Amino acid sequence: MLAELRTKSQITIPKEIVSQLGLSAGDKLEIYEKDGVICLMPVTIYPKNYVDTLREEIKELKSNIKNGKQPLFDNIDSMFDKLENN
Repeated sequence: MLAELRTKSQITIPKEIVSQLGLSAGDKLEIYEKDGVICLMPVTIYPKNYVDTLREEIKELKSNIKNGKQPLFDNIDSMFDKLENN
C-alpha cells in the first residue's frame, strides 16, 4: 500500500491497517526511525496517578516476596489451585 506525504508532513494510514490493528480516532502512536525505516507503534497512555499507584503496589509485592509473606507459584494452575482451596 502506498501513502502520500502531504503538506505539513501528514499521511493517511490505510483503512485496512487501521481496522486490522483496531485503531480509532484519538489513539496515540509512537513514531521513530530505525535503519532508514519509519515505524509507527500504537501506545497506551496511563494517568500519572495510576502509574504511581501501580508502582507502589509492585514495591509492596516485592517487599512481601522478600519477607516470605507473598506466596510464589511455579505456574498459573498451582496459583488457581491455591485460590480455590482457600
